[in-house]
Amino acid sequence: MKNHDENINRLTIAIKEKIGKPVSVRVVVATIESLGVRDIDVPEDYGLSSIRILADLIYRDLTISPENIGLKNKKEIESIEKDFSTVQVSDYLMVKAKIFFEYYPKGIFHLFPVLLQILAIVVFGYSLWTYVGFNHTQSTAVVLGVIVGLVTSGGFVQVIGRQASFFWNHQDLKQTKSIVDYFIKLGVKSIFFVLTSIFVINSFFYLYPIQFLFVVFVYAFLIGLLLLIIAPVHVIKQRWVVSVSIFVATAVAILLKNYTILHIYVTHWIGIIVAILISRIYINFYFKRNIKKRNHDSKIVLKTPVMLYHTYKYFFYGTLLYIFIFIDRIIAWSSSNFDQHIPFLVYFEKNYELGMDLAILVFLLLAGVMEYAIAAFSKFIELGQKQTSYKNKEKYGKRLLRMYWQSISMLVVTSIMIFILMYYIVTASWGYRGQFNEVLDDVTIFVGFAGGVGYFFLAWGMLNTLYLFTLSQPSIPLKALIVACIVNLLFGFFLSRFISYEYSVIGMILGAITFCVLTLKHCIKFFKNLDYYYYAAN
Repeated sequence: MKNHDENINRLTIAIKEKIGKPVSVRVVVATIESLGVRDIDVPEDYGLSSIRILADLIYRDLTISPENIGLKNKKEIESIEKDFSTVQVSDYLMVKAKIFFEYYPKGIFHLFPVLLQILAIVVFGYSLWTYVGFNHTQSTAVVLGVIVGLVTSGGFVQVIGRQASFFWNHQDLKQTKSIVDYFIKLGVKSIFFVLTSIFVINSFFYLYPIQFLFVVFVYAFLIGLLLLIIAPVHVIKQRWVVSVSIFVATAVAILLKNYTILHIYVTHWIGIIVAILISRIYINFYFKRNIKKRNHDSKIVLKTPVMLYHTYKYFFYGTLLYIFIFIDRIIAWSSSNFDQHIPFLVYFEKNYELGMDLAILVFLLLAGVMEYAIAAFSKFIELGQKQTSYKNKEKYGKRLLRMYWQSISMLVVTSIMIFILMYYIVTASWGYRGQFNEVLDDVTIFVGFAGGVGYFFLAWGMLNTLYLFTLSQPSIPLKALIVACIVNLLFGFFLSRFISYEYSVIGMILGAITFCVLTLKHCIKFFKNLDYYYYAAN
């Protein structure tokens, strides 16, 4: 009985902090379920027969008991402290400008690790996982390793971001660290499982030599582990750690490459390990220091099965996103159209890869717009809720829908500027030809600009996804991405086999457009009923 009372008290506190004074028993039921409590758990954990009875008890406590008179939740208190109500409609432009100048540079700044790798390639012909001196077989091993590492860890990165952020927002650093550690360990086990499965399949069909697979596996494990380790720094708002760790790791790798006799593979591996160690050491230091100083016990206990149930859609979204990005490459590299005697099932093709490396500039340089767009949405969705009366709720959605289209306009304008930059990279004397003393192949140019179009629509679809994630609607982007992967695969395979291998990029474009259109359709729907979906998400 004592444990039941304590559990009910802890749950009541958690609900009080999450929603404040509830408007109905049904709201309490929904909140209890959102905290991971299932109907079958209630008799054992709370001594009551159902969630409905438990919710009724908590509702009466939060609405009738004297200590809860004038109850406000955490968001309401923060709103009062920030005095959102004093922001007038005429001030929106100033607020948006402030958000833009705060978040747009952040999005660009966080590209520093990628830009550093590009700079290292231009200056040294070498970066943390690439080298211009690799032959095609070596390049195949390295790129396949990177692909396997990204795909196997991508889902866990999404889950860490989602689940750890939940406790971070409740200022429960102890639980945040617990979640981070749990999913990193689970991610590592998953990488080992995937690599073991590949090894077993290869043992039966002998698709690649053992020495080749060893190189693939080491790169896959280290790249996957690196992504898992740096994922929490986004949650705890310490993203500068990624830039520092990648900078130091790249410097170490370049020094080893230039001043030792170590093989290029080994210099890469040591560099990646350095990045992993720096990031992990800092994360441990951060949690150790701050848990003692400012940890807030959220009183929220999520059982593992419930936690996995609430996050599996984000996991599959993160995994499928990387699969989508690499489908066209795998299709192109497995086509005999570019070489009638490719030695392996999937074999690196330089011209196609250079084109996609050029194309990804579109996606990377749109990061600032995406960072600004979602920050502005998060700010104004709450601000509008506080300032808009129930009778004018249609204006609430229309205003944010108008802001959405303004963000898309920025996306389009920025993309046009990026394509102009790509044109000069291809044609100018200071561009690719000036840096590498060779002219880009026609296949590379075609794939680069076509892939750029695909990445534009992918970025638009991902921005739509961020809006839907903010409203706790992961099912829609996941279903859209599944359809997009199928479109990418079918059209890319057909076109690459019956026209030419580089036309697999058209499959990527059509898949990205499909993803963008499907998520856009639902975004418009949600904007029209934004008051309902925002309340349901909270």
